Amino acid sequence: MNEKQLEDVLPLAGRRVLVTRAVHQAGKLSDGLKALGAEPVEVPVMEIRPPDSYEPLDAALRKLSSFDWLVLTSVNTVQAMAARCSKLDVDVSGIKLLKVAAVGGATAEAARKADFRVTVVPDSYTSEGVVGALGDSILAKRVLLARAKVARDVIPDTLANAGALMTVVDAYQTGLPDGARERLVEALKVGVDAATFTSSSSVRNLAEVAKEACVEFPLAGVAGISIGPVTSATMREFGWAPAGEAAVSDLPSLIEAVVKVMQGTADRV
Repeated sequence: MNEKQLEDVLPLAGRRVLVTRAVHQAGKLSDGLKALGAEPVEVPVMEIRPPDSYEPLDAALRKLSSFDWLVLTSVNTVQAMAARCSKLDVDVSGIKLLKVAAVGGATAEAARKADFRVTVVPDSYTSEGVVGALGDSILAKRVLLARAKVARDVIPDTLANAGALMTVVDAYQTGLPDGARERLVEALKVGVDAATFTSSSSVRNLAEVAKEACVEFPLAGVAGISIGPVTSATMREFGWAPAGEAAVSDLPSLIEAVVKVMQGTADRV
């Protein structure tokens, strides 16, 4: 097999790609990168933790049938919601009038496995994506948005401005796992070609880990690639211009974006 044929089959051969996902989620992205010849370098910078209090989430779940829409923003959100529903004996499959919007294909798949009746699947967690998918169906309707605890989020305000009667609850929060600083330092000793980001939290947390490790951020000489426009915006807030962005907010598209960046064919973000 000549060099051109090898590049066609393994377009990421010899590339080291930083994977910042939580330990329990890194495998799928790492496997996809490895299948294309990359060496995934796992430095988890997120750990999923309970919210500060379950009271707001539990209160919303106990009256779930009173909502017209439920918006699920991630697989982590689905898992947290399903766990609390189980604890509270809330049967989501029996609430036939509740419409569910699950952002992205992976979230929708997880939601269906957890017995949520998915109605709409917005491609991305952006103002345009969510409001565009829901359209006029949220006008004067009660909408429950479950998400991670975040510092800033424009989506609830956008939905409210579109006429929704919003209730927002934290389903979980993220924290820094033990050993992240040491793992980052070891990874950078060998060097990495690209870093993947699957959420705004992964950007913020990597920046915090880098600060603790006395490492320059953005990482010098490393191409940063995001899963979507919200994550890209967070990268820019930290001074890291995205080298690439997934066309659709899912892992296959993120991996495709990595390939394009490494081959020099990525569109300008």
